[in-house]
Amino acid sequence: MCEQDLEAVLDIESASFSRPWTRRHFLDEMHSPFGFPLVATAPDGGVAGYLCLKLLLDEAEILDVAVSHAQRGRGIGRFLVESALTFCRTREVALLSLEVRVSNCAAIALYDRLGFRASGRRKRYYENGEDAILMDYTFKNKAEECDAV
Repeated sequence: MCEQDLEAVLDIESASFSRPWTRRHFLDEMHSPFGFPLVATAPDGGVAGYLCLKLLLDEAEILDVAVSHAQRGRGIGRFLVESALTFCRTREVALLSLEVRVSNCAAIALYDRLGFRASGRRKRYYENGEDAILMDYTFKNKAEECDAV
C-alpha cells in the first residue's frame, strides 16, 4: 500500500465498516516499522481490496481487511489472507491472529478453510454490541514440518 492507494482504500473502508479507519490510521500503518499494509489490484489497475498486518517478533495480527463491493466473490479476500500467511512464513511467525464479527459468516468460513481456528470470543466488542470471534493460525515450526514427513 502506498499513499496513491489511500483514496480508493478509504472508499472501500467507508463502504465496508460502520466505524471506518481514518486516513491517519492507514498512514500510521504505512509508516510503522511493524505495519505491513497490502493492496490487491483489479484488472483495471484500481484497488480491489487491502489488508493491514501488524508484525511484532514472532506474532502477527490482521488488523483490517476489506474488498470493494464490486470485486467481492472473486477470491480477492482469500488472496490477501494467503499473502499475509506467506509473508508471515517468510518471517518465521509462530502465530497469526485476528478478530471477526460473529455475523460475518463468509469471513469466518474463509478463515476456517485457510486453517484458522476459533480461540476465543470478545463479548460486546463492536460498537453495536456484537461479539468478536478471535481466530488464530498457528504456523508449524521447522522441527514439526520434518516430523510430518
